[in-house]
Amino acid sequence: MSQIPKVTALVPMKGHSERVPHKNIRPLEGKPAFHWVMETLSASPYINEILVNTDSPEIAESAKANFDKVKVLIRPDFLLGDMVSIQPLIAYDIEQTDAEYFLQTHSTNPLLTTESVNKAIEAFFAQQEHDALFSVTEVKQRFYWADGKGINHDPKVLIRTQDLPPIYHENSCFYIFSKTTNRKIQSRLGSNPMMFEIERLEAADIDDMEDFYWAEFLLKRKLEGNL
Repeated sequence: MSQIPKVTALVPMKGHSERVPHKNIRPLEGKPAFHWVMETLSASPYINEILVNTDSPEIAESAKANFDKVKVLIRPDFLLGDMVSIQPLIAYDIEQTDAEYFLQTHSTNPLLTTESVNKAIEAFFAQQEHDALFSVTEVKQRFYWADGKGINHDPKVLIRTQDLPPIYHENSCFYIFSKTTNRKIQSRLGSNPMMFEIERLEAADIDDMEDFYWAEFLLKRKLEGNL
């Protein structure tokens, strides 16, 4: 562990949400939804700081009151609004600290485990070929282009889905990169990213209400020891 540099986590959170009202602070199995991923990050020995970039006083207060590693960044005016993409937020956040290495994640991944975070950090620092890492889930299903052509299979040759060559979904659970790389490439994927696979249920992501209900169900199962 001593050979792995300390990592700063980036967790951007808006107060407003279009598809799930107040989704970051919406109660989810007994606590505000964003607390789940904050607990996961707080338990990692590799993460020594968690930067919470938010426009919400309620989120800021809850984060500071409940988590020791937190530093709150009040979102500046030029980064407000639903149309701001993630890279400008990252570019701003990484300049607010002396840290060199970052793990960016989302409050909408409540089933993400500390074990996966730790393994991903270890995998990233155990190699030198890739300048970034991102989490993925394996998919073995039949996909088509809009014109009916198969993307990952030949529709004229029907094989079992479990025998299809896998493709990988960028699940947005986390990204690991350095300040140097992000300044140069202006992307959390760097120039040659490494994929880190995690299980589909762990990668559950809350985009809409159906996702919220699904995450709620999975967390309940997990707390009962049935997941």
